[in-house]
Amino acid sequence: MAAPKTAAVGPLVGAVVQGTNSTRFLVFNSKTAELLSHHKVELTQEFPKEGWVEQDPKEILQSVYECIARTCEKLDELNIDISNIKAVGVSNQRETTVIWDKLTGEPLYNAVVWLDLRTQTTVEDLSKKIPGNSNFVKSKTGLPLSTYFSAVKLRWMLDNVRNVQKAVEEGRALFGTIDSWLIWSLTGGVNGGVHCTDVTNASRTMLFNIHSLEWDKELCDFFEIPMDLLPNVFSSSEIYGLIKTGALEGVPISGCLGDQCAALVGQMCFQEGQAKNTYGTGCFLLCNTGRKCVFSEHGLLTTVAYKLGREKPAYYALEGSVAIAGAVIRWLRDNLGIIETSGDIEKLAKEVGTSYGCYFVPAFSGLYAPYWEPSARGILCGLTQFTNKCHIAFAALEAVCFQTREILEAMNRDCGIPLRHLQVDGGMTNNKVLMQLQADILHIPVIKPFMPETTALGAAMAAGAAEGVSIWSLEPEALSVLRMERFEPQIQATESEIRYATWKKAVMKSMGWVTSQSPESGDPSIFSSLPLGFFIVSSMVMLIGARYISGVP
Repeated sequence: MAAPKTAAVGPLVGAVVQGTNSTRFLVFNSKTAELLSHHKVELTQEFPKEGWVEQDPKEILQSVYECIARTCEKLDELNIDISNIKAVGVSNQRETTVIWDKLTGEPLYNAVVWLDLRTQTTVEDLSKKIPGNSNFVKSKTGLPLSTYFSAVKLRWMLDNVRNVQKAVEEGRALFGTIDSWLIWSLTGGVNGGVHCTDVTNASRTMLFNIHSLEWDKELCDFFEIPMDLLPNVFSSSEIYGLIKTGALEGVPISGCLGDQCAALVGQMCFQEGQAKNTYGTGCFLLCNTGRKCVFSEHGLLTTVAYKLGREKPAYYALEGSVAIAGAVIRWLRDNLGIIETSGDIEKLAKEVGTSYGCYFVPAFSGLYAPYWEPSARGILCGLTQFTNKCHIAFAALEAVCFQTREILEAMNRDCGIPLRHLQVDGGMTNNKVLMQLQADILHIPVIKPFMPETTALGAAMAAGAAEGVSIWSLEPEALSVLRMERFEPQIQATESEIRYATWKKAVMKSMGWVTSQSPESGDPSIFSSLPLGFFIVSSMVMLIGARYISGVP
């Protein structure tokens, strides 16, 4: 006879975390914030041309269904009744752009990922239309005109993809960031799916006025984007619709936050001046600026942090965005092959404890904050015959920490009050070498929760607190305090300054590599004039070098 199902104390809340590299579904106890079960599916990325990054929206959606089903099976094995899951929240990679057919439910093109650089020519053309003395785009959106954001990706699709053009002409097309695609699909898709987004995701499109909290007609006209493509904008915490299929059929989706905003909520940074840094594919430092927009003079973004209820006020954040953090580890694994698993980098770095003068600037997608320099490309410098894969592994971790210091210093200048410690989260924070390096390079303590799934926790909190669900209290006295691990600086400030100054020198050398780009390929046009022999010799040198670094004979 099967053991009876037991109800975990308190109702449960699920959280979909749809990231660039993976999808996860996690289930929390709403009374204790305890993580009860989860499942993860890795995703593929496609690189059809230099600088292009795409994903299959159907693969992303299927990964969500798989994660939900497998997590529910695991709960069943633990004798936990899944009927106790009362709400689901969604957090997602931001800016990644999807356009689909509302009659068939089929994507009209691959998702164009936030890292994608194909729109550089589009950005250059649009920037010529902005009056020199009045950047109305930045004043309304808090964002610089960049390949990073959704509007230029959507503009590229409208200009270059016939399927998209035809669907728009016939009134069949819907646009959204990943959250919109998932919520529409989960709530019925072609059979009444809800086409919506929340204020945090809307604020990353470059079409949303962060002051009025509405789609902005002037911005849509500027980008020449029809407003009927856009989803309805709601708060980050309210019931959007019910899941229509699978193990959680009938459960409301009632929380939605862009992943970095979800982490801010999950770290409980509800007070003005509180900040967190998330180490994922990229690296994102957000500081709560309260109910006022603070505009940066040092290369940071102004964004909506959260709006936890239809009648609740919006809170804002200053954000420093670094394109490549965890992605550099994946690159060392998949492209150079110097590690077999992502966890191996900690062992290699620990083996030498230094980069031995080697510096790595992973500007694979240009440089984001504080430079916003699309012409930059990744470089390794300071190499000698003594340099080996351990030093490169250490330099890669150091690069993440140096980039964080750059955006932390920009934030300190904008806010006027230096951070006395840094709260951190994300998958990379399991790497103790990285965390100690970060404390050393910042020369302030780094504080990490023992439960690193703060992005999922934030989405679950928003979902559980929604009106009509109301099973998770966001009152300060009711919030479970996360247990923390603390890393103190262990090197002299002078050593930290010398290493940082050398890093800045390397950053300067990474800039200006791409002088012009072909609209069709995104490749630097200088390559077209080089002889075939150049590429053959270059490829041989790179291959020999990679094998030498990897220790392959």
